[in-house]
Amino acid sequence: MELNGKKILILVETFYNEFEFWYPYYRLKEAGAEVTVVGSGSAETYHSKAGLPAKVDTTADAVSVEDFDGVVIPGGYAPDHMRRYPAMVNLVKEFDRAGKLVAAICHAGWMLASADIVRGRNLTSYFSIKDDLVNAGGDWVDEEVVIDGRLVTSRTPDDLPAYMRAIIGLLKAED
Repeated sequence: MELNGKKILILVETFYNEFEFWYPYYRLKEAGAEVTVVGSGSAETYHSKAGLPAKVDTTADAVSVEDFDGVVIPGGYAPDHMRRYPAMVNLVKEFDRAGKLVAAICHAGWMLASADIVRGRNLTSYFSIKDDLVNAGGDWVDEEVVIDGRLVTSRTPDDLPAYMRAIIGLLKAED
């Protein structure tokens, strides 16, 4: 399997986008990665915008960046809830500082802005948060996936195939 030995975190919070959480979750597992679901600690199970549950394995303050190869941040309204928890924001910031994969889709760009890792970077997102990312210093483009170093961003669930190809490609290239 192409990602054997890789360990990835997926962040989750209330009102996550079910496609942007479950598609990467199963695609990474299918590729052989060990996937750990991380929440803020405000609940053991979070529900998507459509009500689908996602149970967490651990909390943001209980994991160490050194133990993982990357973090995936789904969109929906979850990123607005995630950024209210300093441990979740710091986790994203630390993955970026360590030069590890940080992947964000749709509204997950809010977490990138809150982690202050947007300035001077090329990225994309759902169009409605373009101004937030530009005001945070990012160079926003309207493309299905944008790779800037170890930062991978994408716009919407329609872009999930390209997003996951980019994520898996970067993780494979590490070997």
